[in-house]
Formats: sequence, C-alpha cells, structure tokens
Amino acid sequence: MTHLQAGLSPETLEKARLELNENPDTLHQDIQEVRDMVITRPDIGFLRTDDAFILRFLRARKFQHFEAFRLLAQYFEYRQQNLDMFKSFKATDPGIKQALKDGFPGGLANLDHYGRKILVLFAANWDQSRYTLVDILRAILLSLEAMIEDPELQVNGFVLIIDWSNFTFKQASKLTPSMLRLAIEGLQDSFPARFGGIHFVNQPWYIHALYTVIRPFLKEKTRKRIFLHGNNLNSLHQLIHPEILPSEFGGMLPPYDMGTWARTLLDHEYDDDSEFSADSYNTSSKDTEKDLSPKSMKRSQSVVDPGVLKRVDKHEEENMQPLLSLD
Repeated sequence: MTHLQAGLSPETLEKARLELNENPDTLHQDIQEVRDMVITRPDIGFLRTDDAFILRFLRARKFQHFEAFRLLAQYFEYRQQNLDMFKSFKATDPGIKQALKDGFPGGLANLDHYGRKILVLFAANWDQSRYTLVDILRAILLSLEAMIEDPELQVNGFVLIIDWSNFTFKQASKLTPSMLRLAIEGLQDSFPARFGGIHFVNQPWYIHALYTVIRPFLKEKTRKRIFLHGNNLNSLHQLIHPEILPSEFGGMLPPYDMGTWARTLLDHEYDDDSEFSADSYNTSSKDTEKDLSPKSMKRSQSVVDPGVLKRVDKHEEENMQPLLSLD
C-alpha cells in the first residue's frame, strides 16, 4: 500500500483492486501515464496535475489511462467553457448558499450497504425567487468537490435520490434542454465521481416526459442506473435499506433536516444572510442562467414545449424502467 491509499480501509482497498484494477505496485506509473498526456491538449489549462488529484480520475474510470485522461480534460474544459459558473465558486456565494440551505444537495448520515454516500434532492424546495437552477447545479458540483476528497467515496461512489413530490409544472418548464444539457455535461461527462444509482420517487408525468428529452444524451451505463419508482417506495427499499432512509422515503429515520449538509460546508456562516440581497441575485445568478454553456446553447436554445410534454408516449414510459446495475 502506498501513501496515496492511506485513507482506504482494508475492505475498500480490496474493492479497489477487484473492481477498479487498482494496483499499489503500479500506482505511480499509472498516474504518470495520465500526466504525460496533458501535453496533447495545449488548449486546456490543467490547473492541477498532482498525484492525488489524478488518482480520483483513474478510479472513476477503472484505471483505463486514456479514459481517465479524457475525463480529466473534460473536467477542466467544462470549467473553461462555463467561466461564469465558477467565478464565485464557494459555499458563501449568495445563490449557492441559498440552494445549500434548501437541501440542494442533502447528504444522509449513513452510507448504503455498498459504502456509497447517499445524496438527496427534494425538488419542490427550489425557491425560484432566491436562486436559479444554475445555482443548484453549482451547489451540487461544489458539494461533490468537497465529498470526493474522501478516498473511500472515490472508490465506493454515490447514490442520488430525487423526490419530485409537489414539483409543479411551472417549475418543470424551467428545465430547458440547454439547462439539462449543462447539468449532464457537468455531472456525467466532467466529474470524477462514480454514481451507482439515480432514483426518482414520486415523479409526476411531466418528469417522465423530461426524461425522454435527456435520455439520448445519457450514456448507456447511466441509463441503466436510473430507476423510476413513482410512488412505489418498496422498489426503492429493495435497493436502499429503509433502516438508513428518512421518513420522506418510507424509511425508519426521522424526517431529513434540509440544512444538515449546508451546516457542514458553511459552519459558523450558516446563519449569516448578510451576503444575500435581491440585487445580487438579479445581477449575477440570473445572468449566468441566461448565458449557460456556449456549447450547450449552440445545441439547443428552446424551452421544453408544454405540447411536447403532453405527447408522452405510453410505450416510452413502459420502457423507461431500467435493468438493475450495481457494478
């Protein structure tokens, strides 16, 4: 075991060896091979290429050197293409702070039986008057940056549960194709995290429709890990034990405290709202949402047409339930 594996338990070390092809004898060589590829992309500013940083990308791509480098390049390229998103990329940024305090995202105290961190989102908590969807995405990315520092989570990964209860059609209409694409690029294509499952619960019909919009942009592996449970929490409990879930998900624990993760990031600044003002929201977050990603905006500038939402194909809905994939 090298010093780069010092934060891993014996069980996780064995998991890294078996599932991710991580070999302590060749670890430094693996890292150097990825680092040597940086010169092939002079158009990208690689702001970090230290051993510990590159290692998380290798783990995210099961030590396939080229795939790890491609993810590393996309990580920095995404940040170059969306500079406004990362100008004030900190927990105390007004938009990010408000999103965090409303539970975007939340994190459960207990890991699942695979050692994965369980993230939760309660979609209806979104207060459109105080922060944008871009702020929510920024808060999620910032949270993942903090969590991925834990080497155990680099190996074991994450699970995401999204509760769509009381999420209105008006709110859903704000999920434009360009916004959805921006989120997919940031989370699926450009971040070194392993997502073992994405679970939708209590989703209305128009969320089914939105899923058909984003499905072509999802990798096959991602599609297989999205589970649409609807109101059937028993199917959720087959994958995540109710003993570690809050009551909102039919679990045995008390209701989730939306400020739990925000307090971890913000600490003593959690109760200080002096940085927030209507002007700061209007002049920064809304401008960012208008700009979005240049690459994304070229692909699509239209909002989701309510008429499209109404034309959800029943056959499509029936085929949205994926096969279980936990590898």
